[in-house]
Amino acid sequence: MRNHPAVVLVAVLLSTVALPVSLTGASVALPDIGRDLHASLAGVQWVVNGYNATFASFMLATGALADLFGRRRVFALGVAVFAAGGLLCTVADGIVLLDVARALAGVGAAAAATSASALLAGAFQGRARARAFGLFGTAIGVGLAFGPSIAGLLIEAFGWRAVFAAPALAGCAVLALVPLLPESRQPHPGRVDWAGTFSFTAALLLLIFGFVQGPAYGWAAPVIVGAFAAAAALLVVFVRVERRRADPMFDLALLSSPRFLGICLAAATIVAVLVPLLVYLPSYLTTVVGLSPGAAGATLILLTAPTLVLPLLGGVLTRLVPATTVTVVSVVVVAAGAAWATVLGPDADTATLAGPLLTSGGGVGLSIGLLDAIAIGSVAPERAATGAGMINTARLTSETIAIAVVGAVLASTTAGRLADPGFTGGLRSVLWSLAGLALAAAVATAVLVRRGALRAVPAESAYPGGS
Repeated sequence: MRNHPAVVLVAVLLSTVALPVSLTGASVALPDIGRDLHASLAGVQWVVNGYNATFASFMLATGALADLFGRRRVFALGVAVFAAGGLLCTVADGIVLLDVARALAGVGAAAAATSASALLAGAFQGRARARAFGLFGTAIGVGLAFGPSIAGLLIEAFGWRAVFAAPALAGCAVLALVPLLPESRQPHPGRVDWAGTFSFTAALLLLIFGFVQGPAYGWAAPVIVGAFAAAAALLVVFVRVERRRADPMFDLALLSSPRFLGICLAAATIVAVLVPLLVYLPSYLTTVVGLSPGAAGATLILLTAPTLVLPLLGGVLTRLVPATTVTVVSVVVVAAGAAWATVLGPDADTATLAGPLLTSGGGVGLSIGLLDAIAIGSVAPERAATGAGMINTARLTSETIAIAVVGAVLASTTAGRLADPGFTGGLRSVLWSLAGLALAAAVATAVLVRRGALRAVPAESAYPGGS
């Protein structure tokens, strides 16, 4: 039974749904957490930022550990840590403990996510593997699409702690299946890049600390200036370390490919627009518009539901136009949705927000799966796993920094209260900025992929019909 692919699929899909639910669900719970624990805005922001920061920072390191010690073993450890962090959140009586528990859960999420894809690849071959990874992508979409609405219902029925309990219990169910999963390792695994892991993780955490705590401490405060300076220095150290290693966890040489760099830029930009909306729009809908958590979560389905249906359309479009063209268009659509969303206000209803949210969600949906396929097709086959790890790290890093930056702007415009006066104007400014960023990124992506067209494998051959 240990080698039965169906058991692997169930375990991986259940864990994969739980990870994004833990992110989007927490965003809906932020107002209630702040009131219940009497926490400052900066403290509440770490509920999301702590999880995302460790998730992003440990992706590549846990992937190397999985190759070294076994995918099943690291998957089990990751799910166990994720579940333990979630259960600790349910009993946290202060914001500091809650934030620490969330950071712990993020480390577990990174280990579970990197090992899950490796387990799938080992359990399925040929067309079955393509179908399995199609379901894998759908599971991510389900977690993003229904996470806010599920969280809203849980909050109304059981309180905000249920938002963390539900994914943790799902993790416990996955652990029951672990003895039935096959073990696998790389034939010639590399070593864990501890120096690169430490410098990258510390730099990212210091950068996020500076943005989150800046409004509270003052941007000129020595601790904030020191955090930004130390982050910059550690990033320099990280680059030097990675250039000198024979087997770096972040292969900087791949960034010399304009095509690969352009796709990473597109992927990072799309999540930098999407995720801050998922995190801060629920707070706006509950505190300014006056919706219940359940209604706010249901409204966000307009933003996330397209991720369930449009990936298939993206695959069909690549038969008619180049895949890179679809990529650039998807970034432009996301930019248009962000600009349109500036119509929000205290009197905004679902009809007002439907157009902009569906538009942004449509751009995201067109790009899911497609960007990964182009990125992997842009590198040599023996570096495919490294390319996949790098684009996912780019996504997680950009969304983590975007959440922190947007939170800093909103903290400044609302005097740390996330309420009007100041919330509407601040959020509109953020949306205009995100729209401009996305539009600039679309132009840069088009230039980069065009420049690299003759140097990379055609994306169409890397993306088999969108399946």
